[in-house]
Amino acid sequence: MTAEPGAEVVRVEGISKSFGPVTALADVNLHVRRGEVLGLIGDNGAGKSTLIKILTGYHQPDGGHIIFEGEPVTLKSVVHARSLGIETVFQDLAMIDDLPVYLNLHLNRELTHRPFPFLHRREMKRRAREALDSIGIDIPSVTAEVGMLSGGQRQAIAVARSVYSKAKLMLLDEPLAAMGAKESAVILRVLQELKRRGDIAIILIAHNYGQVMDVCDRVNLLQHGEITFDRLAGETSVAELLDLVNAEYRLGGGH
Repeated sequence: MTAEPGAEVVRVEGISKSFGPVTALADVNLHVRRGEVLGLIGDNGAGKSTLIKILTGYHQPDGGHIIFEGEPVTLKSVVHARSLGIETVFQDLAMIDDLPVYLNLHLNRELTHRPFPFLHRREMKRRAREALDSIGIDIPSVTAEVGMLSGGQRQAIAVARSVYSKAKLMLLDEPLAAMGAKESAVILRVLQELKRRGDIAIILIAHNYGQVMDVCDRVNLLQHGEITFDRLAGETSVAELLDLVNAEYRLGGGH
């Protein structure tokens, strides 16, 4: 049974962002708790990726506030956000194909034999296997090159890297895009396991509303630069979500 979500990890209030004459975000209010998976949906160009990039410190908002673990913060950079425990898994993975799984898990966090600058490969392999097993990721060997793995396995490793990095907030930007049902199932199983553990807040951007309903606790719809819909997944349906998004086209607001 999934634990009840814990304390609030992040809250954004009145976030706005423009790029020249184009308003990407107008007045976004959103929150997510520890152990909760929040599904963030919306049409292409709705501002979802812009919001994620603000939460990672890549973009600075023009207005509004971010509260992280109860304290107001100004995310100065991606490095600053990561130091707080904000990790992102993008659709285009930041992985090195010809490096093995265990080294990809330790990118920029390599272990060495102190005081000598030699890689502690045995310990990195042990920790990599432990990290993968802890969230149910089935990779036959941590010495396999990442480039030889399936898309689902690669995404799962990217998620595991965030968990291994002690993430408090994990942002997943279209992790299931261009994946078949079997590969998507790998990621959905990992997200279910993270939800069961209850120690990370997750925001998931996805276009497949069926998958959103399968794994998310709550759903937010981003339209016209604002969150226009916030409801528990158990209190809505794929049909309702489709109606809400398609209504914009019927009113002439679609692209």
